Amino acid sequence: MPSGLTEAKAALLAASRVAVLAGAGLSAASGIPTFRGQGGLWRPSETRTLFEGLRPESLATPEAYRRDPELVWTWYRQRFELAAQAEPNPAHYALAELQARVAECSLVTQNVDGLQQRAGARVLELHGNLTHSRCECCEHLGPLALGFAIPPYCSRCGHRARPNVVWFGELLPQAVWEEALAAFAQAEVALVVGTSGVVEPAASLARLAKDGGAFLIEVNPEATPLSHLADVTLRASAVEGLPPLLGKGHAAPNG
Repeated sequence: MPSGLTEAKAALLAASRVAVLAGAGLSAASGIPTFRGQGGLWRPSETRTLFEGLRPESLATPEAYRRDPELVWTWYRQRFELAAQAEPNPAHYALAELQARVAECSLVTQNVDGLQQRAGARVLELHGNLTHSRCECCEHLGPLALGFAIPPYCSRCGHRARPNVVWFGELLPQAVWEEALAAFAQAEVALVVGTSGVVEPAASLARLAKDGGAFLIEVNPEATPLSHLADVTLRASAVEGLPPLLGKGHAAPNG
């Protein structure tokens, strides 16, 4: 076993307070495209898009929604259906098992696909969730189903609903962000997996933990702006790196 992996496993086994920050790389093995990795949705050097030749950053803004809500909703419905038909992978199950056995384990995600929750974990969602719409008027959350009508309307007040995600230019949900800050400030071990480390303020959580004396573990196939802070860096994808790091028994359940 590589020395870095041994050290990281020992730190996790000894910790009673662990904070995890997960990015798009966590769901890559489930068929959900990453953002800034190779082939990612937001990689500047690539032209790959999911919808009608438009780059994703032209759709994930309040301005785009005001300009053409049906176009934006059609794109989000495509992303929702991709996520709804995907399955959690061994990395999701590994984190769920880690949370189950550590006294205090906060799992903070930048992902909006809902796969980590389906693996059985309790999650702090920084960027919202594709599985629900949010009323533009009363903010009621409504579950979405495959083939939902565009645009969806609020089941409570009848007003038009928007995707329940945080767009560029919007603030993170305050209560979720404060809980994430507290978790990383108090963590004995911080695990950062599958994130580019460039999206703020999420990336600041790793620096907060490190400043507080936490043992920082990074799992990512590529170097990130957080790599130099890590006590141990595992150059592997989430699905390759997390099961060996977190122990045995992380395969998806049968049935």
